[in-house]
Amino acid sequence: MAGAGGDTPQQGNGPGKAAPKATLLPEEPPQEQALGRSAEELRQEDRLSVCSKLCYAIGGAPNQVATSATAFFLQIYLLDVAHITPFHASLVLFIGKAWGAVTDPVAGFFISKSKWTKIGRLMPWMLGCTPFMIVSYFFMWYLPPFVAGRVVWYLTFYCLFQALTTLFQVPYSALTMFLSPDQKERDSATAYRMTVEVLGTLMGAALHGQIVASAHASDHCTVNLTINAADSSSSLSNASNLAESLGLQSHGRELYMIAAGVIGGVYLFGILILFIGVKERDDPYALNSDKAIPFFKGLRLTMKHGPYLKLTASFLLISTAIQWMIPFAVMLVTIPNLVLAYVVAFVSGLSIAASLLLPWSMLPDVVDHFRLLNPHAKGPETIFYASYVFFTKMSAGIGLGISTASLEFAGYKTGMCRQSSTVILTLKILIGAVPAILIVIGLSILLFYPITEKSRKETEFALELLRRSHPSTDNLSENEDDTWL
Repeated sequence: MAGAGGDTPQQGNGPGKAAPKATLLPEEPPQEQALGRSAEELRQEDRLSVCSKLCYAIGGAPNQVATSATAFFLQIYLLDVAHITPFHASLVLFIGKAWGAVTDPVAGFFISKSKWTKIGRLMPWMLGCTPFMIVSYFFMWYLPPFVAGRVVWYLTFYCLFQALTTLFQVPYSALTMFLSPDQKERDSATAYRMTVEVLGTLMGAALHGQIVASAHASDHCTVNLTINAADSSSSLSNASNLAESLGLQSHGRELYMIAAGVIGGVYLFGILILFIGVKERDDPYALNSDKAIPFFKGLRLTMKHGPYLKLTASFLLISTAIQWMIPFAVMLVTIPNLVLAYVVAFVSGLSIAASLLLPWSMLPDVVDHFRLLNPHAKGPETIFYASYVFFTKMSAGIGLGISTASLEFAGYKTGMCRQSSTVILTLKILIGAVPAILIVIGLSILLFYPITEKSRKETEFALELLRRSHPSTDNLSENEDDTWL
């Protein structure tokens, strides 16, 4: 079967070519009998405990907590506490997101060159970058004493945080492929991960929001309205309003720093749980003679892989639409009914959850499809996940950049509680029409996705025979050259 698997990729055929042979094979293949191990024993070995899945899921939650807090409050912080113009705020957000996306293939390149250690290939990257990630996140919410260079300050630490997040997220997401060779177990671990990440997203917004709530209380609006209504010729009134404004700024600065410290503690907790509860496995399909695929060659091959291109294009558009995330809010604006609000919130929640879970559950199928076509290409997982994270970050950066720049052109006023009708109309277009169009296009592309449930099972069966026919690299010496990812 190993020879047949090798012939199939050379002929350029997909896993469907192996289907006739797969149907002729008995439930207990001769290779398995030669190894003296039953199918049930191998399945038991590949299973993950609930504790391992939870630990894996918890390890990625801090990133979602921080990302959620940043997505909801960084723009508000830059505008209302740091007093940066909407244009400069959009510049910081867009460049930071773009920089984080650019570092994805760079991170993938270096991670793919990592040697196997006692704790794995991917785990050292996650452990090493976490302390620096906490420091950069804290200073991203720190108000420096100077005014002229604040844009540069926030741009620097936001870009640094995005780059360090990449060094964590790429190996963390690729770790899915090294938890178990069993597709069902990987799907289950992904479901655990996405569930906890959604909870982390909610937790980030709620936790950060509760801490900084008093910085944006109603008295802030009262002060702004008083300033607008007051006679600007009164120097005494101006001085009083200035002192009030400075007091609000100082109060907000302290609260945002407290929130940053709390989320830094969440990072420490998450990485500790991940390190203690998750065991990283070596490449289960790599043969002892296989060499690591060169990064740029692997990148070229992934960019030519049809299923990957269709999956990426579809969910790039859908995830860009989700960055507004607000069909629910549009319905509230047009039809402010409480019962309808709960119904639409429930349906929107299911839609968003599906859009988050499906691409990450489908990506391992794409990697397996690629592995069957290229059975001697060792270590393509990091390349796939690095480029996929790159595209998802680009979609987020584009969404945030467009929305913030649109507010600038619409005439958004910093610190004002009431905005013009042009700003309100711009918001309705951004959260209503634009996401709907992007989602329709993304779903249309997904109609041509070639991996079906039947072909997925055929691919899984062929890879399972390949894995059972050859010894895995779990016990190879860490000093051997062929243990490079």
